[in-house]
Amino acid sequence: MNAILSAFEQAKHQNTAALVGYLAAGDPDPATSRDIIFSMLSQGLDILELGIPFSDPTADGPAIQAAYQRALSGGARLSSVLELVKDIRKHFKTPIVLFSYLNPILQYGAEKFCMDAAKSGANGLLVVDMPMEESAELLPFIKKSGLTHIPLVAPTTPSERAKKICENATGFTYLVSMTGITGSAGLDVAKASALTQKIRKVSPVPVALGFGISTEADVKTLAPVTDGIVIGSAFVRAIAEGMEKVNKNGGDKKKVAATLGEMTKKFKAACRR
Repeated sequence: MNAILSAFEQAKHQNTAALVGYLAAGDPDPATSRDIIFSMLSQGLDILELGIPFSDPTADGPAIQAAYQRALSGGARLSSVLELVKDIRKHFKTPIVLFSYLNPILQYGAEKFCMDAAKSGANGLLVVDMPMEESAELLPFIKKSGLTHIPLVAPTTPSERAKKICENATGFTYLVSMTGITGSAGLDVAKASALTQKIRKVSPVPVALGFGISTEADVKTLAPVTDGIVIGSAFVRAIAEGMEKVNKNGGDKKKVAATLGEMTKKFKAACRR
């Protein structure tokens, strides 16, 4: 059993949904990003989803777009993300999923990227803009490298197509809870719950629900009906707000890391069924 599936099994054994936390690698700067990640992992994050900064994201909302810009301005590149993964792996065994758009991977070289990602200590790969029809140019290298594949299924995906998409899932299936971009408001918990049950029937691996989940109340409501909860924009916004206070009033950036650790602890507690 791979590390990601093991994390879901452990969460299930503990009667909780797995907490998957998304961060843009290198946001707001390399040192603070590292502190934030270490703080979150020390507070029980089950799976780290690490975004590779990209200048032209399409599925991500304003909060994550701004995080990418901060990271890129601070020198974050695909190669530096892999170095960050190596550093994390020296201290934590927590599974790491690399979240990327296809363009940076193709520029790096698909096979080289997958092999280097696996060597760095990454466990899985999620490529947000890779449709099923275009996946043949990357899936063989994912399999060869030993990485797990995490596909995306949207709420508008027809049932038969969702079934075919899930056939290639080896880590978990990322179920988008609502139409729109990351950080969108208006999560319909009842619809998200029904959608999760539908996809669970065709997915050979656990299903994690993401997009629009930003409060402990959301997590408490959804935890009993899904295998995992993905929190992204809420963490990213907290980083931006914390850094704004630091830049305006002065202070220690490590307080931002501590805040993210506390958020992780509270979200993880809310995952209990």
